[in-house]
Amino acid sequence: MRACTTIGAAGGVATIVSDALLNPFDVIKQRMQIGGAYYKNIFNCASQVFRREGIRAFYVSYPTTLTMSIPFHSLQFAMYEVFRKTLNPTDSYSPLTHVVSGGMAGAIASAATTPIDCAKTLLQTRGMSADPEIRCASSMFTAFRIIYVRQGLSGFFRGVAPRMIASMPATAISWTTYEYFKWYISRSQN
Repeated sequence: MRACTTIGAAGGVATIVSDALLNPFDVIKQRMQIGGAYYKNIFNCASQVFRREGIRAFYVSYPTTLTMSIPFHSLQFAMYEVFRKTLNPTDSYSPLTHVVSGGMAGAIASAATTPIDCAKTLLQTRGMSADPEIRCASSMFTAFRIIYVRQGLSGFFRGVAPRMIASMPATAISWTTYEYFKWYISRSQN
């Protein structure tokens, strides 16, 4: 039990640190996708955002990112295990099982966390909005309220299909690679 707790804690800390480092890059990516030719390059985008909005612009979505990452990864791990055990009850090494299970797990996890991703995107791109209410959004709950008032429940699932499609191969590749190395190391040790 202690090993599981340690592994779980390590995973939680890894997510917190990883998201803290990657969140500014996600903000830059979102701004460049929305801003089109507005920014010349990554450095230009980062410096303009920093100059106009300060360091807070790179982290206003960080709590929302964590709120999304934790259930995403929890669902992904749980669904992967369910699909893997269902498709391969003998638990033998099966690349097809790992690809299918990983892809399905990624699709479910991304679909379930899309409402939080919509709030995160609103927060990350708020500085580009002409709308004063969006520009002043400062929390996930404020973003949820804005989305609901303006778009209803369907607003929480905008972009769900592309998000699922992007997540499926990423999680399929990750799980298949993980399972391959697990199989390879155990075979080498035997």
